[in-house]
Amino acid sequence: MPIVVTGATGQLGRLTVEALLRSGIPAADIIATGRDIAGIKDLADRGITVRRADFADTDGLAEAFAGADRLLLISASVPVGERVANHRRVIDAAASAGVSLVAYTSTTHADTATTVIGATHSETEAYLRDRGIPSVLLRNGWYLENYTSQLPQILQNGAVVGAAGEGRISAASRADYAEAAAVVLTTEGHTGAVYELGGDESFTLTELAAAISAAAGKQVTYADLPVADFAQVLDAAGLPAELAEVLADADRGMNRGEMYTDSGDLRRLIGRPPVTLAEALAAALHS
Repeated sequence: MPIVVTGATGQLGRLTVEALLRSGIPAADIIATGRDIAGIKDLADRGITVRRADFADTDGLAEAFAGADRLLLISASVPVGERVANHRRVIDAAASAGVSLVAYTSTTHADTATTVIGATHSETEAYLRDRGIPSVLLRNGWYLENYTSQLPQILQNGAVVGAAGEGRISAASRADYAEAAAVVLTTEGHTGAVYELGGDESFTLTELAAAISAAAGKQVTYADLPVADFAQVLDAAGLPAELAEVLADADRGMNRGEMYTDSGDLRRLIGRPPVTLAEALAAALHS
């Protein structure tokens, strides 16, 4: 049963391919796709089929998905205004290829999310339903790596900066989300499911700052800013203006509880407790 992983050139896609291999799927039954496949040549060397798939290229998508049975659609890392159109092209190509299941990486509470990113996921979910393709929604929460990757700057400045107030965040590691994706792609009984995925231990950004302080032995505080001010901080740090606004808006959603889940879905799918914040911080600080 050939399984297509879109975005295999990205971090979540690559981790999903590795998780599929660990689950016992033969390399020959995995189709890894991406816009620039030079970065996944090593997967081809391991016997995995590598195909170019640009979400803006309808004909290319049809060729990339040929012969596929199941497909993981990892949400596109393109400007917000292009995301839904890109996703629709992938879904249409998957339908034309006759895939038996599309797994889509959405976001927590996409059906009620008020964020800009949440709206793109909600529209994509609706399109999947409208097309009538058997599907499963992997509503991934925030990545722990979104914070651990910032540790050098956080420790240098002595502060976590955000606009999430005291909203609770159920973050998990990319590897755990990837393992969950591999499970739904390789086992039965997931069609039609909506999984709200996140870590078992939620935290506020105040608690994140305290956890970093404890792990690093250096005092770190949380500076909570208005959303517009946080966007300006991100812009001043060198992020593109649109991305800065999207990330600040995501923090606004966190303040509303839109990145919190106590479903336990991630733990049940992967068959173990997800990596905790403390574990992720310890690994990042000692890497």
